[in-house]
Amino acid sequence: MAIKPIGDKILVELPKEEEIKVGSLYVPDTAKEKPQQARVVAVGEGRRNDSNQLVPMSVKAGDVVVFRKYGGMEISNDGKDYLILSEGDILAVIV
Repeated sequence: MAIKPIGDKILVELPKEEEIKVGSLYVPDTAKEKPQQARVVAVGEGRRNDSNQLVPMSVKAGDVVVFRKYGGMEISNDGKDYLILSEGDILAVIV
C-alpha cells in the first residue's frame, strides 16, 4: 500500500532502532529517546495562501530532515515505521 501525503504534510521514514542493552538488561522502547532525524519519502503538493495560490513545499523526497521532538503522527506500513509531519514541524534539512 502506498502512502501519499496531502496538503502541507510530509511522510518521513524513521530509522531502525537498535536494541539497547545495559549490562544484562534490555532498555524498553518507552525509555528510548525518539529520533529527530529522518529521510523524506513523499511530500504533499503544498499549502494554499490567503490568495488561494499554491505555495510549494520546501523539502523533497530523499532529503534528510530534522524535526520537532514530539511532532507528527506515527504510522506503520509493510513493516516500516513512518511519521507524518506538517511542514511547520521541519526545523532543518541536512545537506
